[in-house]
Amino acid sequence: MDKHTICLLNDSFPPVIDGVANAVVNYAENIEKHYGHAVVVTPAVPGADDSGYPFPVVRYPSIDTRKLVGYVAGYPFSPETALRLREEKVELLHTHCPIASAILARSLRETVDAPLVLTYHTKFDIDIAKAVKSRLLQESAIRALVQNVSACDEVWVVSRGAGENLRSLGYEGEYTVMENGVDLPRGRVSEAAIAAATAGYDLPQGVPLLLFVGRLMWYKGLRIILDALCALRARGQDFRMVFIGAGGDEREVRASVEALRLSDCCFFAGAIADRERLRAWYSRADLFLFPSTFDTNGLVVREAAASGCASVLIAGSCAAEGVCDGQNGFLIEENAESLCAKLTALCDKREAMRHVGENAMRELYLSWEDAVTRACARYELVLERYRSGGYPRHERLSDEFFNAQGELMEAMSYVSEMRDGTERLGRELREGWSEACEALREGLKKGRYKCQEEIRQLKKNN
Repeated sequence: MDKHTICLLNDSFPPVIDGVANAVVNYAENIEKHYGHAVVVTPAVPGADDSGYPFPVVRYPSIDTRKLVGYVAGYPFSPETALRLREEKVELLHTHCPIASAILARSLRETVDAPLVLTYHTKFDIDIAKAVKSRLLQESAIRALVQNVSACDEVWVVSRGAGENLRSLGYEGEYTVMENGVDLPRGRVSEAAIAAATAGYDLPQGVPLLLFVGRLMWYKGLRIILDALCALRARGQDFRMVFIGAGGDEREVRASVEALRLSDCCFFAGAIADRERLRAWYSRADLFLFPSTFDTNGLVVREAAASGCASVLIAGSCAAEGVCDGQNGFLIEENAESLCAKLTALCDKREAMRHVGENAMRELYLSWEDAVTRACARYELVLERYRSGGYPRHERLSDEFFNAQGELMEAMSYVSEMRDGTERLGRELREGWSEACEALREGLKKGRYKCQEEIRQLKKNN
């Protein structure tokens, strides 16, 4: 496989933590390690430190809106970014978000002369509906999103369900299923590591431990979990539930736990960035609860599987793709009654849960190395097709706008280079002139002293 320079764009990147940001980090690390050179382009975040990555991270201007929506809002028209990518000799653009990052990528495509791939990770219609209340504005936002997706040379989705969601929004083009991997190794951690990670929590041995990992948003099925736990306790079943993560609905979720009087058995561990510590929680849990129909891939389901922890999922959801009930996971209907019934049946069968978890480890686990290997093989086909003129030209009105925007950014970057060069030349001329003047002054001073000395000698001799 040839070495190539791949530009990865996304609206989120550490220190902002979410599943897509994690995917971009792992794409970049594996490309840099095995397949060539990666360049990450992402909005600027106050306090971000990118010095520890083995690949360059190019930040473009943004507005800090984290208190409002948890993310920064990138301004996707950056001449400096165009200049940097031209210097990096980028061969392929791969955006992981159909919003600001896709707009920037569309503007850069003509400038760097590279094909554009987009991966659709998230059901954006749900996020849009949550952020925008006006139906008219929602429809406009979705149309703009689909237009961005349709403008790409190739579209990837992380699951069949993600592709169906994209179709439901109005996308009519082709897509390729390209699953994400996990960056946790296969296998459980040591008992000592588990004890260290879970210290300070009331987790009695022999009492089932249930786990959720992800953004604390209601649309991830958290209401189903809480109502099921309330019903489970009413049946006299002892258990412990741990929520790992943070998010916009965290305050409401915590308040609901208090209102349902579950505080003595439900704990919030916050967002955990340390992957080994997170792995210890997966290893300690008996079941991973993920009754979400929002997620398109359910990366956390594969993370749990890596540590031999079986998941309880909604039948027919994207997260449940590849899962067979009772074989490598457990399937329920999308309601609290179904989840409570499943937990009631399983809580006293620890060995059965462990056996299904081991099957999940063998059958559902996909490493990032394997996932990116497949993606890089596809990159080769995309580049070959692009170089042979196999992709249609982008000549719609919106394409013309973005191409013009790219040309403008390129021109601005050239002007910036010229301005910097002119300023540098001016500084050098000024410095050279100053040095020449100083040398002249010194020369005149020495000459004057020498003349005065010679005059004194002449007077003395006469």
